[in-house]
Amino acid sequence: MGEKHHVRFEPVGIEIEVDSDQTILRAAAEQGVALMHGCKEGQCASCKSFVLDGEDIELDSYSTFALPEFEKDEGLTLLCRAHAYEDLVIELLNYDEEMIASGLPLRQGTVEVVANDPVTHDMRHLVVRLIEPEEIKFFPGQYMDFQVPGHHASRSFSMANTPNREGIFEFVIRIYPGGLFSGYLADQLHVGDRLSVEAPFGAFRLRESSTADLVFIGGGAGLAPLLALLRSMAERGLERPVTFYYGARTRRDLCFEEELAKLQEQLPGLTFVPALSEPSGDEEWEGETGLITDVVERRENALDRVDAYVCGPPPMVEAAIAMLTRLGRSEDHIFYDKFTTTGEPEGED
Repeated sequence: MGEKHHVRFEPVGIEIEVDSDQTILRAAAEQGVALMHGCKEGQCASCKSFVLDGEDIELDSYSTFALPEFEKDEGLTLLCRAHAYEDLVIELLNYDEEMIASGLPLRQGTVEVVANDPVTHDMRHLVVRLIEPEEIKFFPGQYMDFQVPGHHASRSFSMANTPNREGIFEFVIRIYPGGLFSGYLADQLHVGDRLSVEAPFGAFRLRESSTADLVFIGGGAGLAPLLALLRSMAERGLERPVTFYYGARTRRDLCFEEELAKLQEQLPGLTFVPALSEPSGDEEWEGETGLITDVVERRENALDRVDAYVCGPPPMVEAAIAMLTRLGRSEDHIFYDKFTTTGEPEGED
């Protein structure tokens, strides 16, 4: 263990104790303080914050796209990579007062594989059951870290399900050629195998205090946390109108269509709008075509009063945020989760 220091977060006035061996984000998560974050790898900039007081900080490796050198010189830092070597005061630039004090402490555990089934040509539906501890609590939309067997590395994947007494967790995971975990998932992971996990992570959660109409925008494995939010709404009988725009390349990239049809029956206010960006000529597709952000812009005149939830690859997320702001939605009502890929060149979740 390293030296312990105190870090106070402003303007919320929350103070935590941080061991210098930990990142500030990790220490906060262990103490149930839900700071905004995404990749935990220094790539997405969701946890970017400003150091108001204190200078003795060291950063693990990170992407200069997330934190350019000039921003670091101005006092900005990435909480997911920052180690405190003195007491600090940090201004949170991206935070949610509704959820910051409602975090759930991290728990490590072991899960057993129940199913590992293809749902498209390059995505798997992984289902696991918790073996120990007895329970890992989470909010719909959060994610779990999996330890990669035989490696020190871990990979992060969003739960597609809601919390349940059976300790079941579901994931929709894209298979990447040469992916450290997804390659193992595709070729070696079998029913009955056990994996080490840790959860919950992430701030992608439905804001319960709002009654605004909802717009969900997803692509690829970004389906998982949005599906969790919809399942949760159906379980609780929430009647907020929601339009779910989901982008895929071709018809074979769509999945969970049967369940989404049933969810539209359970949630009368739900409209599901899939769109294909590369429909082939021999496909009998009568739905929307084009990039999902273009589809949203064609169908929506103004979005200034909605709450928007966006999940998928970083370019799609960034394009969606730009489109939503053009249509009048302020960024404090846009909630997103960038599915970066780890390693060369980026991460896998």
